[in-house]
Amino acid sequence: MIGRNQSIISEFLLLGLPIQPEHQNLFYALFLAMYLTTVLGNLIIIVLIYLNSHLHTPMYLFLSNLSFSDLCFSSVTMPKLLQNMQSQVPSIPYADCLTQMYFFLLFGDLESFLLVAMAYDRYVAICFPLHYTTIMSPKLCLFLVVLSWVLTVFHAMLHTLLMARLCFCTENVIPHFFCDMSALLKLSCSDTHVNELVIFITAGLILLIPFVLILLSYGRIVSSILKVPSARGIHKAFSTCGSHLSVVSLFYGTLIGLYLCPSANNSTVKDTVMALMYTVVTPMLNPFIYSLRNRDMKVAMGRIFKKISFSL
Repeated sequence: MIGRNQSIISEFLLLGLPIQPEHQNLFYALFLAMYLTTVLGNLIIIVLIYLNSHLHTPMYLFLSNLSFSDLCFSSVTMPKLLQNMQSQVPSIPYADCLTQMYFFLLFGDLESFLLVAMAYDRYVAICFPLHYTTIMSPKLCLFLVVLSWVLTVFHAMLHTLLMARLCFCTENVIPHFFCDMSALLKLSCSDTHVNELVIFITAGLILLIPFVLILLSYGRIVSSILKVPSARGIHKAFSTCGSHLSVVSLFYGTLIGLYLCPSANNSTVKDTVMALMYTVVTPMLNPFIYSLRNRDMKVAMGRIFKKISFSL
């Protein structure tokens, strides 16, 4: 089907962000600093978990994969955005556009599944503490991580192949800073009903079902806490789940605001701002949330800094 693609469009033009020319350099420096912070922060978490044997637990296995996903998710869009902000012609080749869409879907979906695995881990830790090591066995943890990767790879590939069969005739301007799937569908001069149907069906699998499972996990956690209310138990639950709840709120809050609460006025500007939230801001904030609110991460970081200071 890809070979029969009769597209006469060889590249797309990305309109980018609605920024005044006099503010372009300021925002370029801001986004560059945010991207470097995202890369450094998530790399630090991955390295800390790898080097510290005390962090070789199910929770931190999921966290290291989440940090890798955040790092890659931001890297799918940010370098191209920064390049286009300094370019007179902010274009992207057709093949690169499909590649960007594929990896955007892959790492965005992966974060959704990993958040479910982390919610289940917290549910088992609080509701079944005595059976935690038995239930969250290394085999189950590895299975959850591999399953997350496999599902997201197939889902991203499905949408990319369906997009590759479409024709793009004359219009090639994408009103976004990356190759957004919905924006590409609007530009196509082919019948997009199959694509839209698949998007509608898979949206439940990728977004709605994980979100419901996370809500159910935390519903059971709250119910378990209320059965035996104590200040110590409540504090332990919030210290254990606070970081994860913050990340879930950031990730799903922006997605719900973008896709479930559409606005008639300024929709393009709103979509761009909301997309910036979950592609740039959320991956940058996640390392701070997990390091500042997590005692184990702070201890591990302190040990690494001590070793570095002693070696110097």
